[in-house]
Order: sequence, then C-alpha cells, then structure tokens
Amino acid sequence: MRLVAIGLVAGVFSAFFGVGGGIVAVPLLILVAGLPERAATATSLMAIAITATAGVVVYAYRGEVELGYAALVGLPAAAGALAGSAWQQRIRASTLTYGFAVLLSVLGVWLLAS
Repeated sequence: MRLVAIGLVAGVFSAFFGVGGGIVAVPLLILVAGLPERAATATSLMAIAITATAGVVVYAYRGEVELGYAALVGLPAAAGALAGSAWQQRIRASTLTYGFAVLLSVLGVWLLAS
C-alpha cells in the first residue's frame, strides 16, 4: 500500500511540475518504503517510464508535445542516464544521499530566489 501511495504522489507531482521520479519518489522510497538508495533510484527510473508514457498520452492528445524538442532533450538524456547509472554504482551510498540532499536544497533555494 505504501508503494501505491508513493506512486500516486509521484504521478501527481510529475503531471503538475514535470518532476516526480528523483525529487519525490526516490526520497519516499528510501524514507517510507525502506529501500536502499540504489534500489530506490532504479525503481524510480522504471516507474518514470510508466508515468511518462501515461502523461505524454494526455499531453499528445491535446497537441502539446513538441516531438523535435523532446528528441533533442531525450536522446542526450538517455545517454546521460547510461553514464550516470554506471557512475552511480562506483559511489558510496551515503555520498549519494548527501549529494542528493544538497542538490535538492540548492534547487529549492534557486527557485525561491528567482
């Protein structure tokens, strides 16, 4: 039931703000579901594929998907995901957790300041 709730929360935030996997689901999978950092990240990435497919169907139906821009962002992002996944396996789990917390904090301050 916790995983279903995490999925619902991540899906809502994903649709509202274009976020959900890393910013919402990963922390919840770690804190609420008790998954280790790497498993939470991998699980979130798979969930993002499902969530993104559902979301893009709705936006495409409304004619709001820019396929060219999506390819220009998505293809390099896929290459980055391959590199990032390989790099992540070489970093200690505690370092990942602290780095992720710092990233979220910096982004939060930046958004509030802009």
